[in-house]
Amino acid sequence: MPASEISLEKAKHNKLFYFVANVVVYRREDARCLILKRHEREIAHPGKYAVPGGKLEWGALPLERPTRINGDILDYEHALEELLVRETREEAGIEIDLSEGLKYINSVAFIRPDGIPVILVKFAASYKSGAVLLEQGGFTDYAWVNAEEVKAYDCIDGIKQEVAQTISLFDPQK
Repeated sequence: MPASEISLEKAKHNKLFYFVANVVVYRREDARCLILKRHEREIAHPGKYAVPGGKLEWGALPLERPTRINGDILDYEHALEELLVRETREEAGIEIDLSEGLKYINSVAFIRPDGIPVILVKFAASYKSGAVLLEQGGFTDYAWVNAEEVKAYDCIDGIKQEVAQTISLFDPQK
């Protein structure tokens, strides 16, 4: 029998994490990637440059609308892609192009200053459309940067390398 509610009641508490996904957005026309400056109020990495992304929320798993029922298991296909499309739109006001799919970069597990453990999976995707419009209260600045320009910004550790890796994934000649 499929689940009738989302609950942590039976979950093993030593196995609970936030699940977060980020995307490095690559703009082909000038071979640059988008970075966003996090607001100073943020718990994790305040004031640092990052890339769009966010947490998977239970609301993204509506029990009455799974994409398929796999025996007693409710499946939600493309939940990660939908998360990254939504977060990129909300945080930066732009659209990403998923016609080529997401390109995997890496993953990291970390513990936030408030003690919450996080699993972060990072991807690259190409820019599709839109002008950058920052999410109010979430971000204070942005830049489109190449692998050299990103070095001048105070980024979360790993972002500079992920920008360079993203450029290489989309344009191996760069």
